[in-house]
Amino acid sequence: MVNIHEPGPFEARLAHWPVLAVSGALEVRLAETDGEVEAAQRLRYRVFYEEMSAVPSPHMREARRDFDHFDEVCDHLLVVDRSLTDDDGQPAVVGTYRLMRDVDAIRAGGFYTATEFDISQMLTGVPLGTRLLELGRSCVLKAYRSKPATMQLLWRGLMVYVARFSIDLMFGCASFSGTDPKALALPLSYLHHFHPMPDDIRVRAIAAQFVDMNLMAKEAIDPRDAIRALPPLLKGYLRAGVCIGDGAVIDRQFGTTDVFIYCPVAKIDARYRSRFGMSA
Repeated sequence: MVNIHEPGPFEARLAHWPVLAVSGALEVRLAETDGEVEAAQRLRYRVFYEEMSAVPSPHMREARRDFDHFDEVCDHLLVVDRSLTDDDGQPAVVGTYRLMRDVDAIRAGGFYTATEFDISQMLTGVPLGTRLLELGRSCVLKAYRSKPATMQLLWRGLMVYVARFSIDLMFGCASFSGTDPKALALPLSYLHHFHPMPDDIRVRAIAAQFVDMNLMAKEAIDPRDAIRALPPLLKGYLRAGVCIGDGAVIDRQFGTTDVFIYCPVAKIDARYRSRFGMSA
């Protein structure tokens, strides 16, 4: 994709969205100000770099924010706790999702996912006019991860966004903590054998970064054990009906092993559609 023009800071951000969903003191909405986007970046830094093992650049460490050039053209979904305030006196951001539509990816020079996976076959294989949405940078503050309402609010907000823009296909990267594929042999092999993408549009890890996920024979896998070994977000994706690309990628900066997720909106499990307000 080509960069049509140089976007200004957070130029693509949507303004004046109402609160999308509420649960007690928690509400989900889109970032509308530079300060709210920066609050999401500070949350990402806290989770990825302080709680987990990601390695920040000097500029990130100085700002204590996780950021890249994609942030400027993305929408940022926020879960806000109205009972708490941050250092600026604003309601505290406790969860976030980064959302990039195909029109935004053109302005950014491509999708973030394409830095790890060859998505060209998928992009050319889907019907003309298919509306795409890349999901990324999902994180929730540690104290809120045990509260189902937090992730549920993120999903409800995501589904409102999907409906607003008539999104047909969601995709992105999902991560395992750790960079040793052998330690992840069971869940990676399970995803490879039980949840592959259709052959005609299958996404494959970029050759130079390709890590084989076929580490165990299918008959040697106990699906129940494999599902228990999956990160919570990946479990949720599978319940919704996602498929997985071919090959994983080791992300040294974030200390993760990444897989590709593919989710046609029309094929989301009916229980999820009802649960998160997609019945219509």
